[in-house]
Amino acid sequence: MLVNPTRGFLWSDAETRALLTIWGEQDVQIALDGNFRNSHVYRDVASRLGDMGYDRTPDQCRIRVKSLKRQYYQAKDAFTKNNGQYRKLCKFFEEMERILSNRPTVDPQEMIDSVAVGDEMMDGTEEEGEGTEQSSDSYMPSATDYAEHPVKIEYPSYSIPVTVGSVPVKPINAQPRTTPSTSSCRPSRRGRKRVASLPLDKLMERFLEQSADAEENFYKMEEQRLHQEERRREAEHSRELHMLHMLGQIFSGVADSSGGSRGGMAAAANVSATPMQSAPSPTPVSVHVAPVSSSWSRIRSQHSRQQQRQHGTVSPLRHHLPDHGLETVPVIERSFSLGSSAHSMENTLQLVKNIIPPLTSKKHKGQDGRIGIIGGCQEYTGAPYFAAISALKVGADLSHVFCTKDAATVIKSYSPELIVHPVLDSPNAVEEIEKWLPRLHALVVGPGLGREDLLLKTAKDVIEKSKARDIPIIIDADGLWLVAKQPSVIQGYKKGILTPNLMEFSRLYEAMHQEPLDSTDHHRNAQQLSIAMGNLTVVLKGEEDLITDGNMVLTCTQEGSGRRCGGQGDLLSGSLGAFAHWAFSTTDATKSVNPSLVAAFGAASLTRQCNRQAFHKHGRSTTTTDMIQEISTAFKKLFES
Repeated sequence: MLVNPTRGFLWSDAETRALLTIWGEQDVQIALDGNFRNSHVYRDVASRLGDMGYDRTPDQCRIRVKSLKRQYYQAKDAFTKNNGQYRKLCKFFEEMERILSNRPTVDPQEMIDSVAVGDEMMDGTEEEGEGTEQSSDSYMPSATDYAEHPVKIEYPSYSIPVTVGSVPVKPINAQPRTTPSTSSCRPSRRGRKRVASLPLDKLMERFLEQSADAEENFYKMEEQRLHQEERRREAEHSRELHMLHMLGQIFSGVADSSGGSRGGMAAAANVSATPMQSAPSPTPVSVHVAPVSSSWSRIRSQHSRQQQRQHGTVSPLRHHLPDHGLETVPVIERSFSLGSSAHSMENTLQLVKNIIPPLTSKKHKGQDGRIGIIGGCQEYTGAPYFAAISALKVGADLSHVFCTKDAATVIKSYSPELIVHPVLDSPNAVEEIEKWLPRLHALVVGPGLGREDLLLKTAKDVIEKSKARDIPIIIDADGLWLVAKQPSVIQGYKKGILTPNLMEFSRLYEAMHQEPLDSTDHHRNAQQLSIAMGNLTVVLKGEEDLITDGNMVLTCTQEGSGRRCGGQGDLLSGSLGAFAHWAFSTTDATKSVNPSLVAAFGAASLTRQCNRQAFHKHGRSTTTTDMIQEISTAFKKLFES
């Protein structure tokens, strides 16, 4: 007969108390209550007991605990009968009472009966004979014994505690079950175990977790599908651009053949000069970057305009040259083919990439840009927020908003990342803002400013203080209303950038030229306004954003969408503040191109790309908030790919 290796090991009082200390911990009790199989629990108990210096196997721990539970319930039953013998029956009654008093009520007779067969038979003699070793001739029933004497096992009724969430429900009384044993059944080595079901809240929690996992997997698959669709569309767009490039080369060859003796020179540039005086003088060059059209009609119009320029179109732009004291009319205009246009767009984007500061751990807070926003009143609180948060999303380190007291609390509630100064309508507003100017790298004037005389006067004085410190100034929205009324506030300042839409542009043009705007040639109009403002950089927003400093015209044809909503211009002006700081901080990277042009081209391209991505996701319901959420991916796609 095989002898169970877990029998015959005696437990000292110190070992038993250590076992009860570990077994009585809350995590062990919870693990025992919630599992049908608890061998892993007793392995953990034995391991922790070994850490205390007692070498016991998991089965020895389990058998010892069962023995103590049987003695405890026997003692408790004797206590209820008032025979006073419970102390002798269970030496560790107080420890067991502390542990088992918080557990569901169990019939003591059931526990006594349940340990009266199999392995539990020896547990009683083990406690009684503590101090002497048990004989190896202990009787162990075999399978034939059970076959000859079938046992009818009846489970008494007991209460099952049910908990839904944190609300206890009336216990359900289980009905007695009768399990007839057959001659072929074998006795369980571990005896009978109580069948405990998982609580309802645990089942519900598991169900919700599985539902959340399934939903997350669905969203991942949907995101992968959208990415594949985006890549497919980009591939189609690339093929379309390639075809347009080839068509442009064909048209360029047709123009070369019709140019006669001018030959290859006509494809690169057509130069015709008509000076006002006979004395030769250097003239600035007006570079018109032709946009890449996505339709056949646009290609034909580009080709016709190119042929007109080759036959001697003159741009009457006036420019004063102080070195010679002469006033001349620059008439040199370069007209590139479609292939060269795409190449120029690529080159301009490369210039934008050159000014973007790299992200390194050696930098300190504020080094990549501290942008100030002058604007925000009681009626308009969204515009300054859009401008300030866009500057942060593009890569500036800090954004300051100088607004009125009524708008400050509202703007602060939009985002904790913004530094809000409620000083714009205070009596000493200029002095309060001037204290912060040495810390700012760029200033955006106008978003949500309003048209009150007091606020406009404060904005004008702040612009004058900023010009004295040579800070790049971007003027938008109500700031352009101020410039239309008083152009001298920014006229001639080389680091000034205006960002008007068509209506604001018309107001500025009429204020400077005292004549209505001719809407047939926006390129020429933008150049004329820039020159009239002292070669200030002008960003004319529209179907194609025109960017000019009077000498050069860049056309941003980055694909956007047909959706227009309030706040898109604020995104452009805020991001332009960060780009302007980077451009003027790294003038060597722009390769002799006006840094304002490079900064404006980068901000315009980014805004249009954000509009396109947001429209792709939200369609007609696209808002500026949706566009701001696309800044990160749009920036990476344009400038970090």
